[in-house]
Amino acid sequence: MHDWLNQFLFRRHRQEPAPAWMIFPVIYAFVFLSHLPLLRLPYFWDEAGYYIPAAYDFFRTGALVPYSTLTNAHPPLPAMYLAYWWTLGGFVPSVTRIAICMVATLALTAVFVLVRRLMNTPVAVATTLLTALYPVWFTQSTLAQADIFAAAGTMWALAYALEELPSMRRGWWATLWFSLAVLSKETAIVTPLALAGWHVWETRRKPAQAAGHWRAAVQFTLPVVPLLAWYSYHFHKTGYIFGNPQFVRYNAVLTLHVLRFILALGQRLMQITVYMNLFVPVLCMVAAMFLPALRQPDGTKRPRVSWNAQAQIGIILLANALFFSVMGGALLARYLLPLYPLILLLCVSTWRRRLLQWRWMVALSGVAFIAGLFVNPPYRFAPEDNLTYRSMIVMQQQAIAQILHRAPGGTVLTAWPATDELTRPELGYVRQPVKVVAIDNFSLPQIQAATQLPSYDAALVFSTKYESDITPSWLRFGDGDWNRRYFGYHNDLPPALIAQLLHGELVWRIRSRGLWTAVILFNRPQMADLF
Repeated sequence: MHDWLNQFLFRRHRQEPAPAWMIFPVIYAFVFLSHLPLLRLPYFWDEAGYYIPAAYDFFRTGALVPYSTLTNAHPPLPAMYLAYWWTLGGFVPSVTRIAICMVATLALTAVFVLVRRLMNTPVAVATTLLTALYPVWFTQSTLAQADIFAAAGTMWALAYALEELPSMRRGWWATLWFSLAVLSKETAIVTPLALAGWHVWETRRKPAQAAGHWRAAVQFTLPVVPLLAWYSYHFHKTGYIFGNPQFVRYNAVLTLHVLRFILALGQRLMQITVYMNLFVPVLCMVAAMFLPALRQPDGTKRPRVSWNAQAQIGIILLANALFFSVMGGALLARYLLPLYPLILLLCVSTWRRRLLQWRWMVALSGVAFIAGLFVNPPYRFAPEDNLTYRSMIVMQQQAIAQILHRAPGGTVLTAWPATDELTRPELGYVRQPVKVVAIDNFSLPQIQAATQLPSYDAALVFSTKYESDITPSWLRFGDGDWNRRYFGYHNDLPPALIAQLLHGELVWRIRSRGLWTAVILFNRPQMADLF
């Protein structure tokens, strides 16, 4: 197997690296087959709330700015890409998810090319495999959200840019890929700007190469241009530069507090060192660093990732951690998607340099990542960061089926994203729109407010946050007032209590992987007060 892999990845006669077009189908086969059970799932959470409606608007009318959902100024490249595939294969979730698998494969191919250039083929194979298996990356590989698009563009850009001084030609290729990343998601601009800052710094350290570093700095700053062009167009169409006021306030105004920044930075550092069993390769790397480097047959030490490349990777990690500690109301791990291959590169290269049986570390980390897909951690996390999101989709499907059976034609009290699932047949949950009465969540204040809303026949209630029964008290950070103030945390009431307060009958409920969903029926208009 090892000999066959070497023959494939290196052309037999000339020992030249196999081109990316030969590697892509191999990786795609792995991504497609490993995600096969997920390809028919209806759309989930932010997919249903923004990305699919935005792409559907473009698919139907060619509108770059969505009109069926609130615009948040995300660039239109993902919507255009999905609309293209819907034109070819039809507007069904399976076409969408297969198309996203292609984007994930494109990103993983870039990971392979980058790591092979910085190290060698064995390290590239191991790093690409671990990246594909890492729970956050694995789940994003079929979800129609902008982060995997931005990761693909960023990784290809780094495959050209991540060297001491890229040539002019490689610099322009990197600029093109960075621009595509930025036109997929605006926050991708942080990585090229971080590298531009690095090259400006290098002009002071290496005056002899100053002209080349200034050229690279200018090239890596140029992706700002298409981003500004998009914002100009968005302002022309909507009167807003960065999206609707609610979106800007949540993601860029309420975040500007020192305490909130410190708390968010701690969470971001946790997400790039510990999160979803990432601590396994990271701790193995730290332990291996205490061992001496192994010697090659010629007596030289096994190679490492160059100090220059390591420094640039460090700048990228730091810049993203700081940026996403300020921007973005929700501390979602998927925002850091391009960072995980870089972290795993450092881990794998360290193992190979210092451990004779380094492949056992790869296997151990792979097992940890696979376990992370199925076993929830003892701390709060977004369901989309492992296969818990599938459980949530299935529970929502079952609950909606119960409502359609028990209260056909009725009005349903619920919260987002179920409001969209019930009213938008294109999301895959219903065939005809269902009338809804919307509340924000299932906390006590919102349930109190629900008693004053117009009459409804049923309620679809569910946990909007993951809660673990085994979470130790010192990990229950969300119970503090600061988490409610800065991160919008709330406590959902249990379904039985919601039914009691609304004077309804709890007729169906299910619990899976720390989440629950329930259906409540009502026989009269809900005009009662709670007290």
